Amino acid sequence: MKKILFLLCAMLVVSNIWAQKNITNGLGDRKLWLTYMDKIARPVILNLAEDKLKQNMPVSLSDRIDNKEGRSKVAYLEAFGRTLSGIAPWLNLEGGDAGEIKLRNQYRAWALKAIANAVNPQAKDYLQWNGGQPLVDASYVAFALVRSPWLWEHLDDSVKKQVVDAMKITRNTVPVYSNWILFSGMIEAFFCKYDLGDDPLRTEFGIREFMQHWYVGDGMFSDGMTFHLDYYNSIVIQPNLNAMLQVQGEKKKNYQHEQERAKTIGQRYAEILERLINADGSYPATGRSIVYRAGVFHHLANMAYIKQLPASLPPAQVRCALTAVIKKTLESQATFTADGWLNIGLYGKQPGLADFYITTGSLYICSNVFVPLGLPETDEFWSAPPLKWTEAKIWSGEDVKADHALDMK
Repeated sequence: MKKILFLLCAMLVVSNIWAQKNITNGLGDRKLWLTYMDKIARPVILNLAEDKLKQNMPVSLSDRIDNKEGRSKVAYLEAFGRTLSGIAPWLNLEGGDAGEIKLRNQYRAWALKAIANAVNPQAKDYLQWNGGQPLVDASYVAFALVRSPWLWEHLDDSVKKQVVDAMKITRNTVPVYSNWILFSGMIEAFFCKYDLGDDPLRTEFGIREFMQHWYVGDGMFSDGMTFHLDYYNSIVIQPNLNAMLQVQGEKKKNYQHEQERAKTIGQRYAEILERLINADGSYPATGRSIVYRAGVFHHLANMAYIKQLPASLPPAQVRCALTAVIKKTLESQATFTADGWLNIGLYGKQPGLADFYITTGSLYICSNVFVPLGLPETDEFWSAPPLKWTEAKIWSGEDVKADHALDMK
């Protein structure tokens, strides 16, 4: 009996030490993020790996859908591309505890099979690569491969050829004169990164329009000729533009001035996004595509991942803010179907929030909030003690520095 009591006491001591350790750093947050990432990504990646995505994924559509047949067909590429782009940095990472390594190895195996099925015309899950919406979501597959060289390097040569063939199909589509020109640009970034014959004109067009014509001030770009008060600077514009500039800088040593300017703009916008996260993890439900849930903070997550946060935003502060958002947007019991697929909504099931282009597949863009999982657990983002984010500080009575707009000459 004494031995049993001693062992129980020892276990309690170890448990308390572990709990205290997690309080003083972000490893508990990391485990939470991995749990949510797995819950969201598993149905998509596993089913496509087994060539059963079209068979098993339910496709719900906005009540205002503009093209029911066309949207239904492309929903599968939407789900796959958006999920893969979010988990790609983590797939590219090495190390971690035994549980994380095991989970990553499983996802790596699934992802390689999923990509192979997606681009194989003989597979049941061969995805649609031609058309307007496929251009959008092929760009997310391209973004995933840019973020994860491990994936590209471990594909069979025959699959690589099929990936290139699929990406080239998208060149038949003329992008809408808006953030869509960055979808074409991202696909060219993929071609450029792996020396596959990129089209410099498509890259130049996207960079020039945003950097020379569409910057409207205080860290934000207009989405084409008109400014919209929504989250598209975060969802698409700044993460894509940053990646395109980075690839160009690494491969061709050009656009250095634009890269530095984009960094300054991006740091200001990161500050704005962080301040939009309320003390309870909620945020203003304004603008289109609000059912993308935590994916509307793609830019803030990406700036943490590429280590370009401004000095005003300690990484641990951003981690805690994003953790609050993840919890808030996924805590409702109505967030998932009984089979584990995402429902349309921001907090649970809210089909009325869906724009005319929204399908079940669209929702998986929320995976892009998980890109900081590509940072090792030893990185400051995860290892530093928790910090309150700006709104949590203000609404608990703490004094904080006043916010100021960015003035660029």
